[in-house]
Amino acid sequence: MQPTISIPQHWGYPRFALDQRTNQGIILGLYYYPSGTELASEFDEGWRYVLMPNKNSDEISYLQEDQIQPLSPEELFTQITAEIDFYQQQIAIRQQQLAAITGGASNG
Repeated sequence: MQPTISIPQHWGYPRFALDQRTNQGIILGLYYYPSGTELASEFDEGWRYVLMPNKNSDEISYLQEDQIQPLSPEELFTQITAEIDFYQQQIAIRQQQLAAITGGASNG
């Protein structure tokens, strides 16, 4: 079952999604300043996004939609391919470690 988020109809739909990769980082969260509220009058109404520049960072930034730039399909492909390569290397290392402790026997 997929988790769902309900957005009131009178709010605009967010341009970016949770976990989306952007030039500014990965989107970890989002919140909305509805019109007619003190926050909206002070900071403008609309969506705000919580981003982390990379998964190894504890730095967080809070940006409006117009401050975020999505990755191009080529940039996204490059990032995901690099991540796959990294994890495949990690799997190969763990397989070697398992072979070393089991004397080369496998359960497959």
